[in-house]
Parts: sequence; C-alpha cells; structure tokens
Amino acid sequence: MRVTNRSLKGREGNISVTIESIDDLWHLKYIIEASDLIFALTKRKADISSDKIRPEKVEKVKVRLGIRVEEMEFNKFANRLRIHGPIEHGMDSGSYHTLNVEIGTNISIIKEHWKNDQLQRIHDAEEASRRPKVVIVAIEEGDADIGFVHHYGIEIYSHIHQSSGKREIGLRNEFFRSILEQLRHAVLEDASLVIAGPGFTKDDFLKYFYETEPSMASKAIKEDTSMIGMSGFQEVLRRGAVDRIMVESRIARESILIEDLIREISIDGKAAYGFADVQNALGYGAIETLLVADETLRNGREKGVDIDELLMKIEQAQGKVIVFSTAFEPGEKLHKLGGIAALLRFKVN
Repeated sequence: MRVTNRSLKGREGNISVTIESIDDLWHLKYIIEASDLIFALTKRKADISSDKIRPEKVEKVKVRLGIRVEEMEFNKFANRLRIHGPIEHGMDSGSYHTLNVEIGTNISIIKEHWKNDQLQRIHDAEEASRRPKVVIVAIEEGDADIGFVHHYGIEIYSHIHQSSGKREIGLRNEFFRSILEQLRHAVLEDASLVIAGPGFTKDDFLKYFYETEPSMASKAIKEDTSMIGMSGFQEVLRRGAVDRIMVESRIARESILIEDLIREISIDGKAAYGFADVQNALGYGAIETLLVADETLRNGREKGVDIDELLMKIEQAQGKVIVFSTAFEPGEKLHKLGGIAALLRFKVN
C-alpha cells in the first residue's frame, strides 16, 4: 500500500492510498467503516436526456465520486473490495453506487475519527510493501506443496504429486523439474523462499535447485518440518523461518503470541480471555499485551460496544494492542476464545 496523501487535523481527516496487492484490499476491509466517506474514480452511466423511454445504449463515463459507506464485501478470489452506499459528492448525488476497489485503485478515506489500530494498519501495510515476499515449498518424497505467505494467512498455490511408485533418478528429477516450473511462474523477482519438509528430500531438491536455477535458489533457506501441506507451512511459521526473512512478520508474530497465550491458559498462569476477564485484568493494571481478533473489533464497533475505550485504557497503561487476522489459524483460535484475550504482567484471580 502506498500512501499518496495524508491530511489529518488531530484524528480527523483524509488519508489517500494506492492499492498495490490483494493484502492491501484485506487491510482496507478493517480500516474502512460504515459512515466513512470514500472518494475514488469509477464508471457510471451518463445521465442522458432523451425523449426515448428506453435509450438503446447508455455509455458509462469515468467520474470521481464520494460514497458514504453502508456496506462492504471483500472477495480475495476476485481480487476486489466492493464498497456500497449513497453518493454524496459527484453526479447523481443521493443515488446508490458500488465502488469496485482493485489493485491499482487510488482511494481517499475520510473519517471523523481515525483510531490507533487503523493508523497502525496503514503503517504496517506501507512497511510490508517494502519487504520481500515469501514463498514456502513443503516437500517430501513424491509430494510437494507451494504456499504464498500473505497478511491474511497462507494461500496454497499448488500441489505437485509424483504418480509413479518408483523413485528412479529420472523420475525423481522429473518431479523436481515440475516443482521448479511452478516456482518459475509463481515467484516474483524479489521474493524469498523457504524449502521445508521431513527427511532428506528437501536437501536433494535444494541441490537440484542450485544446479538448475542458481539465482533463484540463492534466495532460499531450508527448514525442517514433520509434514507438508498447511500443517507444514504452520510449522515453518512457528519455527521462525519466515520471521528470519520478514522481520516482524505479522503472521509469525501472531503464531508465537497465540502459543504463549494457550500455554499460560493451560497452566492457569498469566493470561485472561473473554471480555469480562480482560476488563477485570485491566482493573488491576495487569495487561501487558492485548490480543483482539479483527472481526471482534469490527463487530464491537458496529454494535456500539465500548471496545475503543478499552483499547485506549490499555495503551494509557503502557500495554500493547495486537489485532489478529481471523483469516489465519491463530486468529481463528483467538476467535474461539471469545475474540479477545490478554497476556498479563502478573497473575490475576
């Protein structure tokens, strides 16, 4: 995400951004709220005065409209965020329109009050745009999975299977060659790779990789995992391989924090979960790090829950606030624990 304009007076005002990836669209889903005013260039049918009841063809023209947000829909498969609401600025004011925000779109977001987590999310998205992308290859004998590390989680790009039960050198090299062909199509020039899996197959693949594509292979690191697939990808994150490539990676950080939380809960230690327990811990000044799911934050605001007051009090008490993605496994686990939890400075009864 690239910020093209920032005009704030205190917490009120406009931030304009250009969307550079699908990750940015996911971020916007949690930055934009109902009642925000969004400006973007869009297409709308021209208002043609005519005696005809039904003109044969009404062409769409490019216009810049200001939409007061009522509804949003994020579709990561269509690479699009749809923003719907009445037009407040531009042609056909008062009518409803849907903005289709895609990669390359520039939008202006105007809020009466920007919240800390929204400003932090824009900052994180800006920083992430400067970091190398990461692709994980989880491989074992005869099977391999390629996954993309996104902000909203890991996307499985492809699965490669060697159908023959025989593992002759020729067939094995054909298997490796199939993986390499997938990587040539999938890996961006500035991307980094993690080659992971059980046993020695990953070592043999890395040797083949260096011999065949030394430039791409030079960006790869190796990591041991007990399995492949999504579980193997999660192991890579937990072991910190992605963190070594993407410093302060959101996904790796969430994986570690949720493991710390679950461990503290299992020993009845320094943890609180659920809104009531978190508020109780806040009363004692015990919260070191608050973990809150993005959907919990969003739903709380829509329902008028005083969740922002809670966040403000935690920050005033020198606590950290981490917003988790519910599209990723740690966020799902947090959601099942009530969507909000805290790691504490000391145990609270």
